[in-house]
Amino acid sequence: MCTAITYTTKDFYFGRTLDYDCSFDEQVTITPRRFPLVFRDKFTSNVHYSMIGMAHIENGYPLYYDAVNEMGLAMAGLNFVNDTYYNPKTDGKDNIAQFEFIPWVLSNCASVKETKALLKNINLTEEAFNESLPVAKLHWLIADREEAITVESLKDGLAVFDNPVGVLTNCPPFYEQMSRINDYMHLSPRQPQNNFSKKLTLHPYSRGMGAIGLPGDLSSSSRFVRAVFTKLNSVSEKTEQKSVAQFFHILDTVSQTNGCCELENGKFEKTIYSSCCNADKGIYYYTTYDNRSITAVHLYHENLDSDALVGYPLIVDFLPNSQN
Repeated sequence: MCTAITYTTKDFYFGRTLDYDCSFDEQVTITPRRFPLVFRDKFTSNVHYSMIGMAHIENGYPLYYDAVNEMGLAMAGLNFVNDTYYNPKTDGKDNIAQFEFIPWVLSNCASVKETKALLKNINLTEEAFNESLPVAKLHWLIADREEAITVESLKDGLAVFDNPVGVLTNCPPFYEQMSRINDYMHLSPRQPQNNFSKKLTLHPYSRGMGAIGLPGDLSSSSRFVRAVFTKLNSVSEKTEQKSVAQFFHILDTVSQTNGCCELENGKFEKTIYSSCCNADKGIYYYTTYDNRSITAVHLYHENLDSDALVGYPLIVDFLPNSQN
């Protein structure tokens, strides 16, 4: 289970939580402009937009979970197990395997507008990267500072939804998630008024009572509502430090604590990492479950005309700052 959000102050930010029971040795990965991106049914792209994000590198190939390219276009894949349907290869279509989808979009497109045009001919296929990596059933949040969309590969075709809230979690499909927000239109960051009965004298006894009823469980639908409420009511100064700190505060409202979400194998889901990328400046920030200190990796500190992949293993150990 995961949550992805967009956020805009002076700059545009994009990030997510990755919630799972184990890590796959993911690392912050920079794909320079001349790194050969091999697409199984298309061609090898030898010159393209550079990108930075979180990926598992398998046989020298970046399997991105989320990434932002040098033009400020951002994309994240999130589990969508119950409703995903991939197709066999189809003549006349851009046959793209699900693991190629993020590199395909971010290497080719500079904006959501360009992405929408690219999506018109895409056929997402069921091809696996290799036998040891099963096909991931995902849907995607794609965004720039102007707009966001959700892309879902369903049995009746590829669905592209405008995403006015800039938030995505997991199942059910996006349109159902958006519909559920109607159940919470009475919530407010302000203190409530007495609408219960004019016959009773009622008054708030605590701050924050306007949000009573905001779901607090870990289900994807509840996390969606909670993230939307928190993000849309969030107030932040526009400096980089304040914006990034606020972004991680929003993600903290949907992060998962080890032990609270038990899986069928007896293990527990937890927030493996949280990320926040300044899409305008190409700075990828992250925290991990045990290391709450924010670490930054800079896209433009690398040689972006190189043909070699760059990876930075995550700093996962607790590193406290001692004041005495």
